[in-house]
Amino acid sequence: MKIRYLHTMLRVKDLDATIAFFRLLGLEETRRMESEAGRFTLVFLSPPGQPETPVELTYNWDGDAGLPSDSRHFGHLAYEVEDIYAICRHLMENGITINRPPRDGRMAFVRSPDNASVELLQAGEPLAPAEPWASMGNTGHW
Repeated sequence: MKIRYLHTMLRVKDLDATIAFFRLLGLEETRRMESEAGRFTLVFLSPPGQPETPVELTYNWDGDAGLPSDSRHFGHLAYEVEDIYAICRHLMENGITINRPPRDGRMAFVRSPDNASVELLQAGEPLAPAEPWASMGNTGHW
């Protein structure tokens, strides 16, 4: 039996804000589909050169009022980054809260505008602990 990864789907309330968030992470829109009959938009975003690993944003034009109350349950997305301190600084400069700072030089968590957890992992070995990250506390939850 073979299995192949396709995508991770996130249901979003504000498509433009969520696309802007993932662009801050460096993802690019690779495909978009709008369904007048289904009244939804699907937007696929991937890291540059990695169209096989998309996140699918699902935006329901009429909101989610008719969906089951557990329709937003989700674990997290994870992305490997070249410099965890640089990406966290970039996100903070653009108004994104770092929920779990990279105190260890290896891992951080942020949340999308729809509260989806996004884990950022340092590529290779962890970076040496550095300020302001080493003494920064957690904010909220991830």
